[in-house]
Amino acid sequence: MSITNLKYEKYKTDGWRWRLKSTANGKIISMSSEAYVAEADCDRSIELNKGSYAAPVERK
Repeated sequence: MSITNLKYEKYKTDGWRWRLKSTANGKIISMSSEAYVAEADCDRSIELNKGSYAAPVERK
């Protein structure tokens, strides 16, 4: 899947949340594990997630 086929959606329910979706098939790939009171904290979580693409995968 190409990075161009992905988008972040930010929305408010019980707080600010985000999800990473495929634009090709609309499926959710990743989502926030908590609701953020401040929108800026949600934005920071998105940036942290974006920066983790090269993190190693540890098999247990």
